[in-house]
Amino acid sequence: MNTLSQIKSTNNKILNLSKIGIIYNTDHKTALSVAENLENILISKGFSGVKQFAISGKQKSHEFEFPDITMAFIIGGDGTFLGAARFFAPYDIPLFGINTGRLGFLSQLVPSGLQNGLEKILEGKFAIEERLMLKSQTSLNESKEKTALNDVAIKGGDVSRTMQLFLYINDKHVCDYIADGLIISTPTGSTAYTLSAGGPVVVPELEAFVIVPICPHTLTTRPIVIPASEKITVKINSEAESIYVTSDGQENIKISGNDIISIQKYEHKALLIHIEDEGECGFYGILRKKLHWGVSPSS
Repeated sequence: MNTLSQIKSTNNKILNLSKIGIIYNTDHKTALSVAENLENILISKGFSGVKQFAISGKQKSHEFEFPDITMAFIIGGDGTFLGAARFFAPYDIPLFGINTGRLGFLSQLVPSGLQNGLEKILEGKFAIEERLMLKSQTSLNESKEKTALNDVAIKGGDVSRTMQLFLYINDKHVCDYIADGLIISTPTGSTAYTLSAGGPVVVPELEAFVIVPICPHTLTTRPIVIPASEKITVKINSEAESIYVTSDGQENIKISGNDIISIQKYEHKALLIHIEDEGECGFYGILRKKLHWGVSPSS
């Protein structure tokens, strides 16, 4: 019987390892072997009842029966992690990512570092971070509420077709955009689509949203950062036949050209396990390592 089922993190949170789940993306060639290796290591450490769950990255919405687990290892890329975060957030299940994809911004380990990373978790050399999430719904289909860890994007599907977007915060008119679309992002998502659209990098600890227009037809429009307690409403005026509200670049809702989208803070947060990395400075170290932020071209 393993005695390390309850481990305290460096930020005084308890990680329950009594029921461990391993979720892996079957579209990644190495994911299954990594999952099997991880399970073998866990069994050798005295953990029993480890469960594996296979998902497909092509299935953007991971709607499977809730597994009886207390934490989950996510093996795949950022897309795999985002889908898992949306699914597990309401159940307060901490997640730890192992990257078998490309960038792997949300995953701290690569397969070669599995043994060392797991040792750090068992030694309590980790923190459990709470990450802000978004929820969105449209006026024409309020029953279809969607959640997102990274961002919610409002964008037309027609080629070279702009739209008018009217932004309201707490039901007060803020500004109008003529643009290809609009992104509302969490701090976690500030290094994703928002960054590509010219938005700022926001540290994950901040309770804030970033609003960034996509290719605005003006020289004065700038991204804005607002408190996460604010309610965002976007009204649309467009003749485009296909407009989509997309959560984390994965789940789409098709809307009309005169719909209204409401976006606000989700009542649950994603729980991310982050192990200590000697010589690195947390989030800033990830920026340097993953995005080569502030790195001299000669380095």
